[in-house]
Amino acid sequence: MGKFTVALLACITLAGAACAQEPVSLFDGKTLAGWKAVTCEAEVVDGAILIKAGNGFLLADKPYGDFILECDWKALNKEMWDSGIYFRSGAPTNNFPWPKEHQVNMRRGQEGAINGADKTKAASLYKPGEWNHFKLTVKGKTAELEFNGEKAWSRDGIEPAKGNLCLQAEVPKGGQFLFKNITLVDLDAIKK
Repeated sequence: MGKFTVALLACITLAGAACAQEPVSLFDGKTLAGWKAVTCEAEVVDGAILIKAGNGFLLADKPYGDFILECDWKALNKEMWDSGIYFRSGAPTNNFPWPKEHQVNMRRGQEGAINGADKTKAASLYKPGEWNHFKLTVKGKTAELEFNGEKAWSRDGIEPAKGNLCLQAEVPKGGQFLFKNITLVDLDAIKK
């Protein structure tokens, strides 16, 4: 094999790796395609998902293991808000409306919190009444959250290795929520 062929193959390989790392949109800004409402109501309003009623969740159409999820979110209730993002979760049990774990919380005073990590630091990064940005990276048994551009926490012991991705709805006690710019890099797909 000549030097040109080796160089060309190296460029193709690098280009393919770069393409594989591009985020994929999990929300097209127009429909709820790719999401299933489970005991909640949701619709698309002005390019965002509005979780408008119920206690339940929007379930992504496939499970994920290692990934980088980014999204913007906004609480609409001025007095109380409560939602969250579940990842690597199973199905709800014992008539409980949400999965057991793992949840990045969006409850008033606990914004960005997860069990086993510093809740105060995460909540201090919240911008009331504004769009907030999460970047959740999950690799192996570790999850890490970047909240509005700052590292909020890193937590080990994340199991199982793969599970559901959900946007939680807790409208009766927490009010309505908006989600937009939901993208995901599937790190498992890059490994293959």
